[in-house]
Amino acid sequence: MPEEHQCKTSQQNSNTDFQRLGSSAMAPSRKFFVVGNWKMNGQKQNLGELIGTLNAAKVPADTEVVRAPPTAYIDFAQQKLDPKTAVAAQNCYKVTNGDFTGEISPGMIKDCGATWVVLGHSERRHVFEESDELIWNKVAHALSEGLGVIACIGEKLDEREADITEKVVFQQTKVIADNVKDWSKAVLAYEPVWAIGTGKTATPQQAQEVHEKFRGWLESNVSEALAQSTGIIYGGSVTGATYKELASQPDVDGFLVGGASLKPEFVDIINAK
Repeated sequence: MPEEHQCKTSQQNSNTDFQRLGSSAMAPSRKFFVVGNWKMNGQKQNLGELIGTLNAAKVPADTEVVRAPPTAYIDFAQQKLDPKTAVAAQNCYKVTNGDFTGEISPGMIKDCGATWVVLGHSERRHVFEESDELIWNKVAHALSEGLGVIACIGEKLDEREADITEKVVFQQTKVIADNVKDWSKAVLAYEPVWAIGTGKTATPQQAQEVHEKFRGWLESNVSEALAQSTGIIYGGSVTGATYKELASQPDVDGFLVGGASLKPEFVDIINAK
């Protein structure tokens, strides 16, 4: 459990959801958390080669690494990956079993040896039109079944340009927070959708600003202890060219990595701290 620190001295008002709360300089030492999301990429041969490269890499003692292979390869990855690396599913459904063709339950994920699941990813929200309600149902069910959850939140380009980033991401967080009682195995992943595949780039300072506000929101709306212990990782096009400065930000506790997690540079990202 990370050390707890007092991190807010500014006076709260009735609009605390949209205040900038928290002092980054006093952030505790949370464990660095890096997730490699392979999405719908790879087959056994090239994934096996990638796994071999990753297994040979050193992982710092204060860093936790999770790989999220395609569903069909969860068992394959779990068997091949070094035990120092955990395995996650990229999605799950909100119930234990039933007539839900194409879906996968937390119990099935655990049965394949995975211990985490990524939920609310921007592609699930915007390509598959998953609602906030469906996502919180999934998050709550996965946690109740003993899976760790990487819960994704983030705003689109038009929302960023309309200056409603905080309104959007706090609402997404509130829907989850209102329905989750045990945060001990939950990690938040901030995905600025406007910085993914648009040609626009989120600066490390922009990432830090949102992460710091997230932590302040958790402090005001859940608890100070939870705000200081919860990992908030960044998922906006993290690459070998951007990870170092991002990792130096006090409220960036790790990364959710997409395309770069399929390349050797992922080893450098793991060792960002």
